[in-house]
Amino acid sequence: MSDIKKTIKKVMPAVVSIIISKSLEEIERELPAEMMPLMPFGVPDLKIPEDKIDARGMVQIGGGSGFIVDSNGIILTNKHVISDLSAEYTVMTTSGEKYKAEIAARDPVDDVAILKIDAKGLPTAKLGISEGLELGEEVLAIGNTLGIFKNTVSKGIISGLSRSISAKPDPKEPVQELRGLIQTDAAINPGNSGGPLVNLKGEVIGINAAIVFGAQNVGFAIPIQAAKRDLEDLKQYGRVRRPLLGLRYINIDDNLKEKLGLPVNYGALVAGSGRHHEGVIPNTPAHKAGLLNKDIILECNGEKLSMEKTIQDFLEDLKVGDILDMKVLRNKKPISIKVILGERK
Repeated sequence: MSDIKKTIKKVMPAVVSIIISKSLEEIERELPAEMMPLMPFGVPDLKIPEDKIDARGMVQIGGGSGFIVDSNGIILTNKHVISDLSAEYTVMTTSGEKYKAEIAARDPVDDVAILKIDAKGLPTAKLGISEGLELGEEVLAIGNTLGIFKNTVSKGIISGLSRSISAKPDPKEPVQELRGLIQTDAAINPGNSGGPLVNLKGEVIGINAAIVFGAQNVGFAIPIQAAKRDLEDLKQYGRVRRPLLGLRYINIDDNLKEKLGLPVNYGALVAGSGRHHEGVIPNTPAHKAGLLNKDIILECNGEKLSMEKTIQDFLEDLKVGDILDMKVLRNKKPISIKVILGERK
């Protein structure tokens, strides 16, 4: 038997489909207001296929993927898969069993979420290590493609490491930058989100998260180290604890230096976008430490900031309560500011 077949047989039993459902009444309430004048008597023409409605009148509105990491019903997926807090989530295993899922935790920064189902003795996926990966390593992406074709497997390689993209993982949230991603040419489609990216040893090295529309075979996965950290937090604290700094900033490069007449071409310029979006957010660790708008942060913990290593990258490796030692340029004079990181809600 080939390594690929062995890997599939090893991992597939732990992969699950996530069914997203809402009541028909809830769906009608969420229709855009501009449509309502056209439907003065409700929504009689809203036709839902019968196979999408269960015995309770719940309508399947979407789907995603996940994988079991604890035999007692702990499942990893993407945060954007379970972003609708008014929806119901059902987990269907490879063997066809269905369980109601509860949201155990949502990472406030990374696109990671943890679900819990009431079950025991489940097959699990082994978590690997996402550090030290190399370009060209063969990988498999497994998931519920398009929310229709469950247990779909695609093969590819690691095409890039430490990628950064701007994405909108949650439709109700603003666009955010996702950093440190694994790029792969293994086919990842809508519905694959939350499924595992595995090496040929059958170890999960990432969570499939995003694709670039209009491109071919350009997919991205969240490194599994982020999810392992979240699982440890959930076990220790009952929630995911991510560090809070409390700054809005712009990363500086040659173009920004020239445009704004800045004294340096690297670092981070503390800057807000208006009266209600200050550069230094009130009552946060950055505010309490004395950081000011228009400060330029040059270094964190003795390491120079760059476009490749930003403040966000430093925070990714720190915990609540850690100290971030910053070298700051204020009115062209360097000063040192120490910030005790708080907890992000």
